[in-house]
Amino acid sequence: MSASGNLNQHAAVVYNPVKVDLDKLRASVDAAARAAGWAETQWFETSVDDVGQAATQRALDADAAMVVSAGGDGTVRAVAEALRDSGVRMAIVPSGTGNLLARNLLLPLGSIDAATTIAFSGADKPIDLGVASVTTESGAVEEHVFLVMAGLGLDAQMIAHTSDDLKKQVGWLAYVDGVARALPKARPFRIRYSVAGRTDRPAQVSAILVANCGLLPGNLQFLPDARLDDGILDIAVLQPKGLFGWLTIWRRVTWENGVLRRSAVGRRMIAATESSNERVMTTLRGADIRIALEHAQDFELDGDEFGLVRKVRLHADAGALIVRVPAESDS
Repeated sequence: MSASGNLNQHAAVVYNPVKVDLDKLRASVDAAARAAGWAETQWFETSVDDVGQAATQRALDADAAMVVSAGGDGTVRAVAEALRDSGVRMAIVPSGTGNLLARNLLLPLGSIDAATTIAFSGADKPIDLGVASVTTESGAVEEHVFLVMAGLGLDAQMIAHTSDDLKKQVGWLAYVDGVARALPKARPFRIRYSVAGRTDRPAQVSAILVANCGLLPGNLQFLPDARLDDGILDIAVLQPKGLFGWLTIWRRVTWENGVLRRSAVGRRMIAATESSNERVMTTLRGADIRIALEHAQDFELDGDEFGLVRKVRLHADAGALIVRVPAESDS
């Protein structure tokens, strides 16, 4: 459904001033809004104290028909959290290093004008939101949403060890440095988990990843069956033993994406790990998963760290967010 051609409706832009060039963004948004016949746009800035939820609520209180998220993954997640089940559409002007949801929606990453044109002249697409209800180390219960992926254990430790300065210099490759810093200190931990209400199962794991969609930076499909609009979460339980186990996981992911097959080093890595029968990665699917941890572990959502948690329940809120995509897109 197109949202163009109505002078009685207006958009709001929630923007991170650290991530965007405000003059360029204003010029592009104003031009796209005029071309589509929208009324004057409202502007709301995020801050250290409000990463986007309160700004988005102010936009909703002002009857915005669309909220444009302009910033990194944290801004997108915050705007989506405030728009959950509101029926008000979200558009994205990608910035920062990850742009995870934008990648999964096949939105343009390098052009502000292309992104704002889609915002004002594109089509509406309902997608699922991941919802995480967590019990923190102190016993407090919090609820947050995620758009792409939630992670427990090594994945979250990697996020915590990744340098913001390095991300500015080399983009998503900075996470490789985060892995190198986290891996020597990583220890398996014991959990009990239940998918879709089934009987609890015990496990000793190094990380659990829960995906609403599967495309990561570098165009890697970590969980290739994950879809944004199927009402299902895709889950990876990682149980490697030592470096060899991690290489086996990396082989599996990159082989499925065709990366390893294109290099001599990759082909040697395949040969070195293909004889292993060790189960290092179990994949599961379900509308929800409950996890109880023997000891508190690091937790992350869409690349933002949320500290130590003792319990987690994650579920898919089907069709809870409307996003703007190219008018000709079926993605």
